[in-house]
Amino acid sequence: MLSKIKQAKQQWGGSNKLIDSWLEKRQELIVNYCQIAGLPPFQQKDNALPAPSAIKEFCNQLVDYVSTGHFEIYKEVVSRCETHGQSSLEQVNKIIPKITDTTDLALEFNDKYAEINDSELDQFDRHLSTLINGLEQRFALEDKLLATLFEKHTAVI
Repeated sequence: MLSKIKQAKQQWGGSNKLIDSWLEKRQELIVNYCQIAGLPPFQQKDNALPAPSAIKEFCNQLVDYVSTGHFEIYKEVVSRCETHGQSSLEQVNKIIPKITDTTDLALEFNDKYAEINDSELDQFDRHLSTLINGLEQRFALEDKLLATLFEKHTAVI
């Protein structure tokens, strides 16, 4: 996932401050995911679950990332596509509902784990795995949005 974010930054970074900030948030979310999932180099001692405070921080980043997409980035992409191309607007309108499905998954995770204690973490690993699969789908769909914007409307960015 980190290699994909690096590719996204190389491909679309530097052309729009809002998109740069959003890609940075994506990278921070992925790194934080690796930390709470105990992936190298952030392995947990004795396969212990992360502290509730770390989970809460991750949930905050997750909601911030999802919100930025829906309330800032997607609006910007739709606006530019409306102004500069009906075919790309149609493509964007097919992608955004698919992204919304992953938003629901992220918000469900947040609702369950943002305010939690150690005794309520018995399904955490399974839910985290489901979440990251949804986020990978989301990132791929978001990259399609950015590709549409940049392929068709590079001159207007």
